[in-house]
Amino acid sequence: MRTVLLLLLLVGQNAFAHSGDHGLSGFSAGFSHPLSGADHLAAMLAVGLWGALTYRRPAEALRGPLVFAAALLLGALAVAWAGWLPPGVEPGIAVSLLGLGLLVAWRVPLPQPVALALIAVFAWMHGAAHGSELQGLAALLGMLAGTVLLHGLGLAAGALLRPMAARWAEGLGAGLMTFGALRLTGVL
Repeated sequence: MRTVLLLLLLVGQNAFAHSGDHGLSGFSAGFSHPLSGADHLAAMLAVGLWGALTYRRPAEALRGPLVFAAALLLGALAVAWAGWLPPGVEPGIAVSLLGLGLLVAWRVPLPQPVALALIAVFAWMHGAAHGSELQGLAALLGMLAGTVLLHGLGLAAGALLRPMAARWAEGLGAGLMTFGALRLTGVL
């Protein structure tokens, strides 16, 4: 319960990373974009956490973050190229938080193809939201660098905290699910 309350306090007033500003350009704008919205920050950290908690071998733990980064970039490029944001992206981001929260809480070792497919869908949604706001290759590369940083932090935290995972993973997962549910219902 403390984790949920702490997460809600950290969310602050503006939980949406998608301000509607379609003029963000440059590497630094792209790099800071995934760090500026609690939804993206939570999802990207969760992918790294889940990988570290679920898969013992580093190569397996890295697959989720690598697939997420690739699908994120593809989603951003697709939306930037099309020039419009498909409907359902914002609810898809909320559902990704619910799904990732469940995976973290249960530390579910899904078969790799299933896990990577889920992560790819979640990442595409986040990338699509980014692609609607970021302009230019430098901004997209900055977004990718910020994403990789967050995944790395999630992997490191998961590896360090793995011995105590039974005590905190369920609370953190519940916090992510709560955040996703609040986003999905429009409360945040």
